[in-house]
Amino acid sequence: MYYPNIVPGVFRSRPNRFIAYVEINGRVETVHVKNTGRCRELLTPGALVYCQHCPAPARKTRYDLIAVVKGERLINMDSQAPNGAAGEWLRQGGLGEITRLRPEVKHGDSRFDFSFVKDGKTCFLEVKGVTLETNGVCAFPDAPTVRGAKHLRELTALAKAGYGAYVLFVIQMADVFYLQPNRDTDPDFSQALAEAAANGVNVIAMDCAVEPDALTIRNPVQTRIS
Repeated sequence: MYYPNIVPGVFRSRPNRFIAYVEINGRVETVHVKNTGRCRELLTPGALVYCQHCPAPARKTRYDLIAVVKGERLINMDSQAPNGAAGEWLRQGGLGEITRLRPEVKHGDSRFDFSFVKDGKTCFLEVKGVTLETNGVCAFPDAPTVRGAKHLRELTALAKAGYGAYVLFVIQMADVFYLQPNRDTDPDFSQALAEAAANGVNVIAMDCAVEPDALTIRNPVQTRIS
C-alpha cells in the first residue's frame, strides 16, 4: 500500500477516538485518526507521527494519521491498511496459487474479508490488524472485540463443514518475536482463537515493511496460541 502526500508531525493529544491534535509545520491541526482502538501506548504526547494530507471540501479535517514512531519502531496504525495490504499479498501469491479472489464476501449470515479458491476448495479469510507490541511481543486485540470472536467461531464452523478457513494477523510493524492472544484483555477471543486453530482454521501472522508512506506484508511471524 502506498500513501501519497505524507508529512511529519508531533502528536499532542487525542480528545476522542476519531480525532487527534497534531503539530504540523508549526501549527496544531485537527487530524482524523484512522483507528478507533485505544492505542494508548502509541499516541503519547511528543511522539513523531506521519499524516496524509488529503484536503477535500466535504472533509472536516485536512489530514489522516497514518503512522507513529514508538521507540525505534515505525508502526502503521491505519485500521483500513491491513485489508489493502492483505489483498496485495494474496494477489502476489502469499498463499500460493489461488483463483476467484473476492473481497467482502457474504456467506450465509456472515461477511468475510476475502474468499478465494485454493486447491479446488472454496476458502474464506479474515484479516486482523495488529498494533499492540511490548518488547517485541505482539498481542491481539488491544480492546475487547465481540465481533472478532464471532468471526473466529464462524471460521471454525466453515472449517468443520469442509471449507478452507484462514485468519491472517497483519502485524503493522517489522521485526517482532511472536504474536499471542491478549488473554487478559479479551479471554473470549483467546478461547475462540484456540478453538479455531484446533479445528482446522489456518492461523497466520505476518509482519510488514513499514515506511511513512507505505505498508507491505513481509515475513511470517510465530504464533503462540495456547
